[in-house]
Amino acid sequence: MAKVATAFRGLLTAAALASSGMAFAADPAMTKDGALTTHDGMTLYTFDKDTSAGKSVCNDQCATNWPPLTASASDKAEGDWTIIKREDGASQWVYKGKPLYTFKSDQAEGDKTGDGKGDVWHVAKP
Repeated sequence: MAKVATAFRGLLTAAALASSGMAFAADPAMTKDGALTTHDGMTLYTFDKDTSAGKSVCNDQCATNWPPLTASASDKAEGDWTIIKREDGASQWVYKGKPLYTFKSDQAEGDKTGDGKGDVWHVAKP
């Protein structure tokens, strides 16, 4: 009987965590070969001109070439991961104070063709 009660308490705890949205929250990116990537393996970049914490200056054509790593309305900031509002109203993921972007010319998982572009774009590091 004690084993059943313990198992039942464990299930209740798991259900409570799941319903609160706290269980198994995944980071918006992952690390692969020393770089931050999207969950489908596309390299993430930082932009040196993003100098103000909480603000992206990559808008319009820049954001077309360097698509921001967007956050959904249900995403929650945690630890080194924060979320900012962009000029266009979208939400964007930020890692350790740096907004994150992909690069339109990266065509396959692991491509890093944007690294060093204009001496202002760099592969995001964990």
